[in-house]
Amino acid sequence: MPEQTAVSVTINAKEAAQYIGISYWLILDMAKKCIIPCIHAGDRVLFRKETLELWMQNQETQSMQPEKPAGYGTIRRVKA
Repeated sequence: MPEQTAVSVTINAKEAAQYIGISYWLILDMAKKCIIPCIHAGDRVLFRKETLELWMQNQETQSMQPEKPAGYGTIRRVKA
């Protein structure tokens, strides 16, 4: 019977940073600030490639949305 090898579904912060092209310290900071999706396992921060792909796709889509002008959608009081 052939021996089965375990396939890791997560990558560590160093691998994730390299995968998306940013520094190790930046990805840890983004994970700490809940900017990028991650899994906290004790002291380790882990990532799934599929989730990183979806996150990058979402970031790309958001970057294509036009910005709202300053004050758009807010009610301001006019002084007489």
